[in-house]
Amino acid sequence: MAVITMREALNQALSEEMERDERVFLMGEEVAEYQGAYKVSSGLLQKFGPKRVIDTPISESGFAGLGVGAAMMGLRPVVEFMTWSFSMVAYDQIVNNAGAIRYMSGGQYSIPIVFRGSSGAGLQVGATHSHTPENWYANVPALTVITPAFPDDAKGLLKSAIRSNNPVCFIENEKLYGFKDEVPEGELVIPIGQARIRREGTDVTLIANSASTHVALGAAGKLEANGVSAEVIDLRTIKPLDIPAILASVAKTNRVVIVEENKPFAGWGAQVAYEIQHRSFDDLDAPIERVTGLDTPQPYAKVLEQAVMPSEERVVEAAQKTLS
Repeated sequence: MAVITMREALNQALSEEMERDERVFLMGEEVAEYQGAYKVSSGLLQKFGPKRVIDTPISESGFAGLGVGAAMMGLRPVVEFMTWSFSMVAYDQIVNNAGAIRYMSGGQYSIPIVFRGSSGAGLQVGATHSHTPENWYANVPALTVITPAFPDDAKGLLKSAIRSNNPVCFIENEKLYGFKDEVPEGELVIPIGQARIRREGTDVTLIANSASTHVALGAAGKLEANGVSAEVIDLRTIKPLDIPAILASVAKTNRVVIVEENKPFAGWGAQVAYEIQHRSFDDLDAPIERVTGLDTPQPYAKVLEQAVMPSEERVVEAAQKTLS
């Protein structure tokens, strides 16, 4: 296996799918000449040319709508937002166009489009550039929402997203672009909708996604030092949720802590908590705990920003609460 960054894994997925299918193309702000704001599209312009790697104006609503139209006509666009915080400008195109056209056309049109880009807080980019929007888009019936935490998943799930005939929101956390891990060489396609057990445990289940998975894994290590065996589930896909994997873990540990960078009100963790209490209430030996971002705009000051985000210490405290 090769050890590569998440940035490199995403680049490999794009390159391989563009080689595999000439209908796939990439467009967005600075994806071509500048090779992407986070260098995810490095080398693609030179390899595939300006007709398939397209720099766009700073107009998210315009190029998102263009992508939907291209998908309706049989192409397979990958639309990059410099940050998902800017996707709000294209909310109508993502939700009312990509999210509704197949249904409203009676199935006459498929919308095989991937919207992707960076998200999340923790790098001092301020309240307007630090949103974690997976819960927003998971509320839309037709949209698939993917949030990888490791390079292998980033590669394998992006390839699956590009091959999907449904619109996909592929939400990458900007803190993870430089994160390195092993990625199998050769073809790697990971099915959408399957969670992954990152750490086996018996006393409490920690359910997380994206960068919060790493927070949960760090907390699990600290809990182990105190004699607590924590299982860590990396959801990978927020919609669809892998309910069987979640319930199987709850049946084993009987205690749950949900870790999410989302704000608390109507975050994806609230849906997970509902699914557990609705389907597996008798398996619970303690109330479900949630560790989320605090309900405040994201501060710019580093010490304040860290204070409002999920931390290993808060996760450990929540896990210990379920055991008390």
